Amino acid sequence: VKTLISVDPKKAPWEQETPLHNRWHPDIPPVASVKEGEKFRVECVDWTGGQIKNNDSSDDVKNVDLSQVHYLSGPITVEGAQPGDLLKVEFLNLGALDDDEWGFTGTFAKENGGGFLTD
Repeated sequence: VKTLISVDPKKAPWEQETPLHNRWHPDIPPVASVKEGEKFRVECVDWTGGQIKNNDSSDDVKNVDLSQVHYLSGPITVEGAQPGDLLKVEFLNLGALDDDEWGFTGTFAKENGGGFLTD
């Protein structure tokens, strides 16, 4: 299975070899193309772009800069697909990057951009 988009977790989002973005919009050019039914791999950075570190400190979550988040890999063109087509996507494997197998969760105070799930 070929890797269409690779990321280096030691690099900032803007330093990645393949550009990342933070929204889906038709003006964002595709970074890769696949054929219908083709299997491929896509790597992604975490939603904070690596601001949360594997250091057992909650300060990363407390001080995360929410003005620069929601990094996405792609877009990817499906050859032959047209606007309005319904595409079926099957995730065959979902997991951590090799040598970066850890995760985090955080609850953000309203003063730090949180609060959208408080009601």
